[in-house]
Amino acid sequence: MTTFNKGRRQMLLTGLGATAAAGLAAPAIAQSNPSITWRMPTTFGRNLIALYGSAERFSAVVNEMTEGNFNIQWFGPGELVPPLGVADAVSEGTVEIGQTTGFYNVGQDPTWALATGLVFGMNVRGHAAWLVNGGGNELMQDFFTEQGVHALFTGNTGAQSAGWFRKEITSMDDFQGLRMRIAGLAGQVFAEAGGSPQQIAPGEIYTALERGTIDGTKFTSPIDDEQLGFARVAPNYYWPGWNDGGAAVHTFVNLGLWNDLPPHYQTILTAAASHAAEYMQTKYDAENPAALRRVLDAGAQIKFLPPDVINALSEASDTVYGRIASENARFKEIYDHYTAYRQDLYFWWRVSELPYDTMMVRKLFS
Repeated sequence: MTTFNKGRRQMLLTGLGATAAAGLAAPAIAQSNPSITWRMPTTFGRNLIALYGSAERFSAVVNEMTEGNFNIQWFGPGELVPPLGVADAVSEGTVEIGQTTGFYNVGQDPTWALATGLVFGMNVRGHAAWLVNGGGNELMQDFFTEQGVHALFTGNTGAQSAGWFRKEITSMDDFQGLRMRIAGLAGQVFAEAGGSPQQIAPGEIYTALERGTIDGTKFTSPIDDEQLGFARVAPNYYWPGWNDGGAAVHTFVNLGLWNDLPPHYQTILTAAASHAAEYMQTKYDAENPAALRRVLDAGAQIKFLPPDVINALSEASDTVYGRIASENARFKEIYDHYTAYRQDLYFWWRVSELPYDTMMVRKLFS
């Protein structure tokens, strides 16, 4: 387990704010911290250093902030529960806490996916802004309470690829019947466009690609895709990631156990989640450039989806979201809030972030 020294603990404690810090002084912690041990399964394997690493960070911070009294033991995919069943296990009380993404549960209710992000949705910064300061967390927690869990936002992968494919994608005709591992509502959009979505746990994707059981896969970005070896069997590496401008990861806590925690323990878990979220996002940004160069050396060929493909997928997403919103009032409420926030954000970014980034790309690569 990662060790955090006293200086690190003090910095995290300070980050909780002066009032909270005063209430969490070391003598008070020693007197009021009950001894708790929880099990935390994760959907993501130990080789996925940003995803799994954020779970390690989260656990370590909680342990350090409680003087070792709150111990969260993490487990890899399949060690305690099926990798795509983490949220269900937490809701049912099979385990106390778990790290996963909400979109694996869209078969139960598509509203789960809104916590993770939308097809043609906001990027990592926009989604985090919506969750943390735009009212998204509050709206989603109303839904999650009904599911028996408390949600802690613990990271985002950042912009992902459109996927790895065994053959080139030159037009929408290439999507017809294409078998692709793609999760969540993106899978429904892919199906609307003529594809055949497959939901496969991360550790099983390579074998499915190698055997030809699937024709392509969507996962995250170079830092993870390199570890999973996709370049060796599906070298056509397509961008942009229409399906994930950024996928948020959550740590779900059984709602009854969350409500039973002392308030300062709830505060500590919330602070640890913020630290884990910062770690995950910055780890992806720090490691992806070198990882991209390595996957290119391993045989990957970067390609970009044709505009007509992007347009067709965009139309398919409007159809899917419109259909779901007409049938699911809770989804519509949160979806309308999300899309209004997205509109305002890109109103600002089209005069700030986009021109600046475009300027810098031209300066550095033209």
